[in-house]
Amino acid sequence: MSTQRKEVFDQECEKPDGCQNIDLLIETRQKDLGGFKVRRVLPTIKRRMVGPWIFFDHMGPAEFPAGEGINVRPHPHINLATVTYLFEGEILHRDSVGSYQTIRPGDVNLMVAGKGITHSERERPEVTEKPHRLHGLQLWLALPEADEEVEPAFYHYPDAEIPRVDVDGVPVRVIMGSAYGKSSPVKVYADTLYVEAHLKAGQSIVVPDAEERAVYVAEGEVSVKDASIHEYSMAVFTDEKGIELTAKRDSRIAFVGGENLGHRYIEWNFVSTRRERIEQAKADWKAQNFPKVVGDDDEFIPLPE
Repeated sequence: MSTQRKEVFDQECEKPDGCQNIDLLIETRQKDLGGFKVRRVLPTIKRRMVGPWIFFDHMGPAEFPAGEGINVRPHPHINLATVTYLFEGEILHRDSVGSYQTIRPGDVNLMVAGKGITHSERERPEVTEKPHRLHGLQLWLALPEADEEVEPAFYHYPDAEIPRVDVDGVPVRVIMGSAYGKSSPVKVYADTLYVEAHLKAGQSIVVPDAEERAVYVAEGEVSVKDASIHEYSMAVFTDEKGIELTAKRDSRIAFVGGENLGHRYIEWNFVSTRRERIEQAKADWKAQNFPKVVGDDDEFIPLPE
């Protein structure tokens, strides 16, 4: 999960023939994190960010036998925000601002690292004592330069608070930002788009407007004109208005995007406009100067050498 994010993947990226509305197609690469599969979408060498989104991981679906599950020890972040959204299962989040929160399908966890936060991701004993599944998306947002050093914070939004709307028969959830006449209550620091939609085969939907935007196909297959976007792929769109996407089979998709925030440096769990800030964070973590996770401070993940 998030503790492994230190590579910029060189997965296959191409501009499809016959479709001027798609700037780039990104094929994910699967990474084994020790019994748990993650499909990493962003960053790639050809595309680091889409709007403020700088990391995009599709985790699972994973089947865990009794006695096993997610067990990510405390680790740090700076100058970014993490967004966790589950399709199945649950994760127990703890952090250094005192949060203790279980996230379940449909909920949104927003953790703002700001000037520095430490957190862990585990599962409750009630979950791990029996076989269970975990499936969802975990994304990182770069913070605008003026907000990179804000006080760390954590926000939890239950499923019922995330707005739903029917768009020509397609059920949609506006997870962050505004689209299709609905606005999410989830806090944003820049113009941000994050929308989930479920399409039946043959249904269509118009891509929401944003300075930059993309679609990820978590399940199924969709098309834009003659270009197909396969399961576990992301299509980054041009700035053309009114792009229509059609499901070739039943599909679950996520639109992401927003304003371009400019270049960011990335190393391990750190993102910043300043390379020297990342070096400082590395030194601080190595010296254990970050705040401790409340109620989970007996262990930590060392800085990779």
